[in-house]
Amino acid sequence: MKFLSRMMNKPLIKFEKYRENLRICGDFIYSYETPVAEIHHKAKEVIVAGYFSQTTSKHINYVCNLLGYKKVYDDSYLSR
Repeated sequence: MKFLSRMMNKPLIKFEKYRENLRICGDFIYSYETPVAEIHHKAKEVIVAGYFSQTTSKHINYVCNLLGYKKVYDDSYLSR
């Protein structure tokens, strides 16, 4: 529930490419309605919560490339 409470009242961003299944709400990246990563603008990093399917990985890479941020893996990140 910590995760959900951090997202309330955050802007929703959709993209032209992957517009059906990729969203950013606040600092969180969603692929197919599943939170998969958190964006840390100060560190210019995207913290990826584990390993995902090829399509979800494309979504994460797309956001990283768009922002010019480094991708960092942390399997336990979203459960904090």
